[in-house]
Amino acid sequence: MTIFAATLSDIQSAARRIAPFIHTTPVMRCTHFDALANRPLHFKCEIFQRTGSFKFRGASNAVWSLTDAQAAHGVATHSSGNHAQALACAARMRGIQAHVVMPTDSAQSKRSAVESYGGRVIDCEPNLASRATTAARVCEETGATFIAPYDHPDVIAGQGTIALELLSQVSDLDAIIVPVGGGGMISGITIAARALCPKIRVIGVEPTTVGDAAESKRMGSRQPATGAVTIADGLRTSLGDLTWPVVRELVDSVVTVSEDEIVGALRLVYERMKIVIEPSAAVGVAAAIGPLRARSDFGRAGVILCGGNIDPLLLSRCFGTSSSR
Repeated sequence: MTIFAATLSDIQSAARRIAPFIHTTPVMRCTHFDALANRPLHFKCEIFQRTGSFKFRGASNAVWSLTDAQAAHGVATHSSGNHAQALACAARMRGIQAHVVMPTDSAQSKRSAVESYGGRVIDCEPNLASRATTAARVCEETGATFIAPYDHPDVIAGQGTIALELLSQVSDLDAIIVPVGGGGMISGITIAARALCPKIRVIGVEPTTVGDAAESKRMGSRQPATGAVTIADGLRTSLGDLTWPVVRELVDSVVTVSEDEIVGALRLVYERMKIVIEPSAAVGVAAAIGPLRARSDFGRAGVILCGGNIDPLLLSRCFGTSSSR
């Protein structure tokens, strides 16, 4: 029997630990999407979480799980996106330093967001090797505890609190549709959901261009990230040592959606629900109204809108392409 990185008890403990700091995010409905998906959809709006994404849950749990002695030396990570902002914010709330290694090609808006939360930004070359070696050097120099963006037990447990909330807000869900990048969110959600509702289906979604998780499920062995380009930049990473076993053994399936489908879903959410989501969140919506529409093995479904941090210029470009339904 496989022992996973977190248990339901870990996730419930995480929920109590981070309750004073996180937002309980709302669940929204839209009859237009129900019709397109051919089933009732319940949108879990992590776009309204602190720092604009679900990442604040895992970062907060990791930061507040540290002993006082560990916390005194701060935390460190390498990230160019939502985890960087989330860790900087969580560290500030505990009154400790966050050292964030960011590639030199990171968007200025993301760098500014990290700095606005009090994070110390350290530059590195725009490749995974440089990110890892720079972060290791920072940890050695400062004594900071490294908090991985997704392949970390406390991060996985923190992300699992999404499922605890969703299942308390919506009864009798048959499935949860979750975007997949490194797998921290889908791992936490799956562990919690399957423990509480053993028959529930958890379905992962990723862009077709970076479909390593879908290929891993098909092959039965973990496949590396393709390195391809996708508008859903938060989902370019491959599954980790801790997240792959959960995806392999507990996640029902992983489906993929095209770039046009992602942009179309993003536009449609904006037009019909009047909320802004980032492309990584749009993949779940795209799957619900696309490849999953014909599935008859589940009814009521939750869809995780994982974040809303999109550059306004990118948003404007999305409205200049594709078409909505």
